[in-house]
Amino acid sequence: MSRIAGMAANGPKAVGPYSHYVVANGFVFVSGMGPMDPATGTVNLGTVAEQTRLALDNVATVLAAAGSSMDKVCRCGVFLADMADFPEMNAVYAEYFPENPPARTTIAAKALPAGISVEIDAIAVVE
Repeated sequence: MSRIAGMAANGPKAVGPYSHYVVANGFVFVSGMGPMDPATGTVNLGTVAEQTRLALDNVATVLAAAGSSMDKVCRCGVFLADMADFPEMNAVYAEYFPENPPARTTIAAKALPAGISVEIDAIAVVE
């Protein structure tokens, strides 16, 4: 099995010892992305909609660096600090996957890093 780990040059700065992505056996596994602005390195603690949009933009950036894209996503994991935010997150999420959305799990997490409300990971096909 070949395994290639990488970082998106224009992605958010990693805040721990992890890769943005790992490519293995035709799939790319994207680490959890939160609402960190890659340009400034700051966390956006705006609305849940704003955080979701930035998290998904970061997922898209990392997928592109790994040679994939949002339309090739097979599965996402969504972590919410408060399940009451589900409708707001879900509305933005639907914008990114308007057709044939990937399988998804949404989990309420007791707390997320840096006080964020949303974190999203993904698995996609690399062709």
